Amino acid sequence: MTSPLQAEVTLEIPFHDVDSMGIVWHGHYLKYFEIARTALMRRAGMDLADMHASGCVWPVVTCEVKYLRPLRYGQKIRVEARLEDYDCRLKISYAIRDLDSDERLTRGSTLQLPIDAATGVARYETPAGLIAAIERAQA
Repeated sequence: MTSPLQAEVTLEIPFHDVDSMGIVWHGHYLKYFEIARTALMRRAGMDLADMHASGCVWPVVTCEVKYLRPLRYGQKIRVEARLEDYDCRLKISYAIRDLDSDERLTRGSTLQLPIDAATGVARYETPAGLIAAIERAQA
């Protein structure tokens, strides 16, 4: 049995991501998810250019975020991304944890669908090259 493909990144919350109370604005959490998702896909050898070369673009069609504790200016965090499903879609789950305490601060998920880059029409299959890359990375 193969283990799920996972990746993580560490970040420090910058000043420009917080409001006047020093708390991260809610929309920036998606940026942190995206940074971890990019690391996840790079781990599979499928960076953005590679995904485009497969003939598909992969828009996010669903995003869920559960804010458990606020992120604050200067806080060091670990953002984890885990590929949950890649059959006709990419379903990725996320967790944001405090780097020092390991407390989970946020959880979420995204769902991306393959869209034919030339026609703009949804494809109902994951490109073979992406499947092969993910399976190689899981081995």
